[in-house]
Amino acid sequence: MMRRLAHHLSRALALPAVVLTLAACGNGPEIPPAADHPPAQALTDAQKIERGRYLARAADCAACHTAPQGASFAGGVPLASPFGTFYGTNITPDKKHGIGQWSADDFYKALHDGVTPDKHLYPAMPYTSYRGLSRGDSDAIYAYLMQLKPAAVPNKPHELSFPYNIRLAMAGWNLLFLKDQLPDASKGQTDAWLRGRYLANALGHCAECHTPRALMGRLDSALPLKGAALARVAAPDITPEGLAARGWTLEDLRSFFGTGIAPQGSAFGEMYPVIHLSTQYLKPDDLTALATYLLGDTPPAPKPLPAPSADAARKVEGHQQYLALCAGCHGREGEGKPHVAVAMHGNSTVRYADANNLIVSILDGIEAQKFPGHEAMQDMPGFARELDDATLAQLANYLRSVHGGQPADVTPAQVKALRVTSGAAPHGN
Repeated sequence: MMRRLAHHLSRALALPAVVLTLAACGNGPEIPPAADHPPAQALTDAQKIERGRYLARAADCAACHTAPQGASFAGGVPLASPFGTFYGTNITPDKKHGIGQWSADDFYKALHDGVTPDKHLYPAMPYTSYRGLSRGDSDAIYAYLMQLKPAAVPNKPHELSFPYNIRLAMAGWNLLFLKDQLPDASKGQTDAWLRGRYLANALGHCAECHTPRALMGRLDSALPLKGAALARVAAPDITPEGLAARGWTLEDLRSFFGTGIAPQGSAFGEMYPVIHLSTQYLKPDDLTALATYLLGDTPPAPKPLPAPSADAARKVEGHQQYLALCAGCHGREGEGKPHVAVAMHGNSTVRYADANNLIVSILDGIEAQKFPGHEAMQDMPGFARELDDATLAQLANYLRSVHGGQPADVTPAQVKALRVTSGAAPHGN
């Protein structure tokens, strides 16, 4: 499965092989070192390893370094991009293929500077965000990885086109664009906000997908977390205003990150592994902190669902398609069915101004999902073969206007473009 960092990489590498003439982007406020909640006392080796396990999950390392049916952290995960295919590397303590000969200093330099003992990294590994990690947390993750069982799995060479296969270009890119701070989309001063800032900006590296890219693939510091196009889909706007526009509250976000499910829908596509491999393991206080940072210390009030916007004729056309194809699982009035399908009424994807995620979901379908505890959602079939462009546009417009309060402005041409363009699975909610 293509991971969200592949999309980040495809944009970050949109630069020539030599980049030595542009001015660097501006800085945001510094991430306070205390935000990493360092332990009050020195840790035993066992405690350090356990802390590293928690931090590795919070940093979502497994998403790119553990292939399906592969050994844990042995690499091999394909990261497709317009410039070729990258592969997640082996980060087990194997001395030949992994990081078994790295020191803690080497590991910190890789996270902080994107430089390993023998090469520059491509920003598929989000060192542009991990740069905010404290040395103590880096050392804890290193301790955890080094006690794993070594896996003698060779790294797959990246399959890149020229000039993106020239690693030296990354030295110039880093010189221009690698910064110590990331700008904030929300405002706050509380301990929870500061902790959430560290979780979102450094460990969780949310900006890598949810912030648009500017010149030469750098993060656009003027638009932090405002959402970004990822091939066929979009990483949504997760600023306080963007979240409030889709009805999100602190408790809803907390539930979403902890369980994958909220009144606004369930995690799917690229967000599903984030929940499955990472955020479900966060402690309750960290879940609260993450939600607090995204919404700010003074969250904006969630906006009520706007009134339907489509004209009567369009409602009738789309409603017929909905009753025939969707109502059996999502309910006649879009209310959803527990353990089967999420509600469409007020759904975050349906309410989003960018319709691409909704269209691609209808075209491709969504795999069955298992969430923490005993919750699950059944698979949703794709309707690419059953619906032509005009009919699918009618269905999408019905959902957007009646259940999302959005304009009924999806066109057959938009559907056609998404049908024929290969790319990532939907980036849910």
